[in-house]
Amino acid sequence: MRYGVPLGLIHPGAWRDVAVAADELGFESVWLPEHLVFATDLSVAVYPGTSDPGISPGTPLFDAVAYLCFLAGVTSRVRLGTAVHLFALRHPFVSARAFATLDVLSGGRAICGVGAGWYRGEWDAAGVPFEGRGARLDEALEVARRLWSEPVVSHSGVFYRFEEVAFEPKPVRDAVPVLAGGESEAALRRAARYDGWISMPHTLETITPQVARLFRLAGRSVPVTAHAYGLGSPGEVGDWERLGVDRLIVRPFSRTRDAVAGLERFAREYGLPGRQAR
Repeated sequence: MRYGVPLGLIHPGAWRDVAVAADELGFESVWLPEHLVFATDLSVAVYPGTSDPGISPGTPLFDAVAYLCFLAGVTSRVRLGTAVHLFALRHPFVSARAFATLDVLSGGRAICGVGAGWYRGEWDAAGVPFEGRGARLDEALEVARRLWSEPVVSHSGVFYRFEEVAFEPKPVRDAVPVLAGGESEAALRRAARYDGWISMPHTLETITPQVARLFRLAGRSVPVTAHAYGLGSPGEVGDWERLGVDRLIVRPFSRTRDAVAGLERFAREYGLPGRQAR
C-alpha cells in the first residue's frame, strides 16, 4: 500500500514542513486541492449531498501546481498531486504547461488529479459554462495528453481549436499520470480511460459499492486512490487492498500543530520505509 498526505486539511503555513516530513518518513505522495476563485454569493455553493455551503469566500487560495513546484524544491522523493485540479476551467495549454513544468522540476513526480467540479460560482465568475463541463474536461485532457507526448499538435474540437503548435519541454515520462475524481457514471468512465480513480473521503463501507461500480463500468480493475476516513489500525489495510485500493490518502492528525507528530506516529505504526521517526 502507498500512503499520501492531504495538505489541504492543514494551515498553509505548515505545508512545507509537513511535505518535508512526509518525504523523509516514507509517505508516497502529498496532495493539494484547488479552486480558482470563490464568489461571495453562497447560494451557488451548496456542496453535493448537503444543505450547507461547501466554501468560505474568505479562505486563502493558492495555485496548487505552482505551490507543488515550490514543494518539489524542498523534497526529493515524495510525489506531488492535485486532488483535484479543475482542468477545464482553463485553456488546456495553461494546465498542460503547469503540470509539465511540475513534472520536469520534480524529476517526474507530478500526478494530475482532475475533476469536473461541483461549485458553479467559480465557473460563472470565470465566464466558462458550467453545463457541459464534463465534456469540456474530456476534450481538454485529450489535448493535454497529445501536447505532453507528440512533437507538434493541432486540434479542432467542440471546445478548443488551434493550428499546429510545438510544446516543450515534455514531461519526464511520456505523460503526467491523470487520476479522475467524481462518482457519476461519466466520472468513473473517465477514471477507467486514464490512470485511475481518486475518491472523495470514504470509509471502507461507503467506498466498496463505488469501487464495484468503477470496475463494472471499466470491465476490469482500475488503480484506486482513496481518501480514507477513519483508518483505525494497520490491520485494516488488507481490507482496502483486497477491495482494489492501491493508495490511501490518510490524515493521522486532527490539528495543524500535531501534523508532523501524527505523520511520525503513523510511519512507525504502519512500517513506512523512511527515516526513523522520533
